[in-house]
Amino acid sequence: MTLLQLSYIVCVDKHNSFSKAAKDCFVTQPTLSMQIQKLEEELGVKVFDRGKKPVAPTEIGKVIIDQAHTILRESEKIKQSIESEMTEITGVFRVGIIPTLAPYLLNLFLQNFITKHQKVELVIEELQTKEIVERLMRDDLDAGLLATPLSQKSVIERPLFYEPFVAYISEEHRLNPRKKIHIKDLQLSDMWLLTEGHCFRGQTVELCKQKRTEHPHGKASLKFESGNLDTLRKLVEQNYGMTLLPFLAVRELSEEKKKLYMREFVPPVPKREISLVCSRSYVKKKMLDVFAHEITFSVPVELLEKEKSLILNSANA
Repeated sequence: MTLLQLSYIVCVDKHNSFSKAAKDCFVTQPTLSMQIQKLEEELGVKVFDRGKKPVAPTEIGKVIIDQAHTILRESEKIKQSIESEMTEITGVFRVGIIPTLAPYLLNLFLQNFITKHQKVELVIEELQTKEIVERLMRDDLDAGLLATPLSQKSVIERPLFYEPFVAYISEEHRLNPRKKIHIKDLQLSDMWLLTEGHCFRGQTVELCKQKRTEHPHGKASLKFESGNLDTLRKLVEQNYGMTLLPFLAVRELSEEKKKLYMREFVPPVPKREISLVCSRSYVKKKMLDVFAHEITFSVPVELLEKEKSLILNSANA
């Protein structure tokens, strides 16, 4: 029994296909099949039922694959422990980041990180919170950048900064004349929201503490939710309703647009806590430290403070 053979059965289970697994492992299908067959002969059982389409593990195969995951994870920790003690940061670092953060944060620190750590292969995926946590648990990701707290015992949260919310209000909206607005002014009945699954949507609803009315925005013919903050912002600029945006999403807007549409909150200002999250079994500490440092060094200094603010919970987002 070898680690290579165990990695092959885990990959076949992941793809439910020998051909796709072989491609993912960068070997030919006959090579992968031969190694799995040798493992099955050594163990005296069949790991996969090849008669099923797609390929599926046998009952005993499921047990073996679970153990293979554990063995591979523990063997990887040995490599990571060695890497964490090395002066130079090297290796693959896989990060998931939520969509309401990715377009506005990555450009602040990514180039500096890549320039300083050229031997790190940085793999970044834009994913929703639920999928990031699930993939952290499967060791498909090393870390996640998302809004916390999550109230998940299986992960470690490392707060990096606190991002204020701002209101983005159309010219004819009832709140546009205000210089600043209060949380109690918010109503879901005239608020553009992100689609289900986005933690920022959940935080917006938490602020409003109300149910959406039957005809939002006063227009029975217009009901719309988006997975993109920029789409909601542009709707407001077309003189429809209002929305809430995180601070980094409006940072690069023109001063003219900020003056026309953007309104800050009176204290306590609603904020979301942005953290670097990893699983509790994670040991690549030095990589995590360096990544966190580059982010906190790059964001505006005022985002590092959380005083006089309302930190919104992401547990149910």
